[in-house]
Amino acid sequence: MNVELTIERRMRDALGDLTRAERQLATHILGHYPMSALGSISALAKAAEVSTPTVVRLVQKLGFRGYPDYRKSLRAEVETMLVTPLARDKGGAHGHILDQFAERVVTNLQATLALIDRADFDGAARLLADPKRRVYALGGRVTHAIADYFVTLMTVARPDVMLIPGLSSAWPPALLDMKKGDLLVVFDIRRYENTVLQITELAREHGAEVILITDRWVSPAAIHARYTLACQIDAPSPWDSTVPILAVVETLLAAVQGLTWEVTEARLKQVEALHARSRLFRTKT
Repeated sequence: MNVELTIERRMRDALGDLTRAERQLATHILGHYPMSALGSISALAKAAEVSTPTVVRLVQKLGFRGYPDYRKSLRAEVETMLVTPLARDKGGAHGHILDQFAERVVTNLQATLALIDRADFDGAARLLADPKRRVYALGGRVTHAIADYFVTLMTVARPDVMLIPGLSSAWPPALLDMKKGDLLVVFDIRRYENTVLQITELAREHGAEVILITDRWVSPAAIHARYTLACQIDAPSPWDSTVPILAVVETLLAAVQGLTWEVTEARLKQVEALHARSRLFRTKT
């Protein structure tokens, strides 16, 4: 793992063990990393809408003696970031765009593997494989397509998987049927959307568990998530890359299939039989 990600990674790893206020603070810091925590403790508390004692408790949980110690370490890491050439910009920036993107995709995938805690991934897969839980998926302006893809794949692996449409008029009925123990899978990357946060909060009020798939800066919806899987999505363009998120989705599918293979195998056979009967796809002759 890169040195400059040390504090950021420690904060991500701690998210599951924090109180609600501490998670709100950590999410704010990660969402504005690293500049959000370079000012005074009172300025940070005000920006994150928490108390200054919450700031102190958080940095102590991260292993620092207090806020001055934390800020000193963070400043040192930021200085390292500023003076160390970024590996992603070496050479490839002058090559063909295909080579630039390929290099960045590989870098993103490697960084994503380092960001995702294996225990969190396994926990998310177990929740998705639980037949007693209905699964809902939600995405934002860009990530709704990934949520749709997730539902398309997961519907074959197990029953009771539904997409919450992006239209504001469509999600209240979904929440109406959501019950305690159901599962909401949320896809939210920068720029984070208020609607996604609102639906996630309401789902938690209904007793649903939340799996959040987000970027390395972490969506504010993380304060409601049981498991947060962060991906590195940088790209040499104005648009972020969703390749690492798709890789996580497909790996989750493989993990769920492994946990529910008897059910999945039967469903796959039924789907193939329906395809054959409907002649939906061409066959080789």
